[in-house]
Amino acid sequence: MAHADDKKGEQRDEKEESKPKKICCACPETKAIRDQCIAEKGEDACQDLIEKHKECLRAEGFNV
Repeated sequence: MAHADDKKGEQRDEKEESKPKKICCACPETKAIRDQCIAEKGEDACQDLIEKHKECLRAEGFNV
């Protein structure tokens, strides 16, 4: 009986790992810095931070 419970736990772990990340939850560090810059200085002044965030998202598998 314990063996069946172990299998269910393994399947649950695999399922959680295979869930795709949501873009809103990826790269929180670069997102926070980018958002703060945009709020304080405007989008035009933060292009370098915007691009760094996009690079991070691409590294996570997003097509941006």
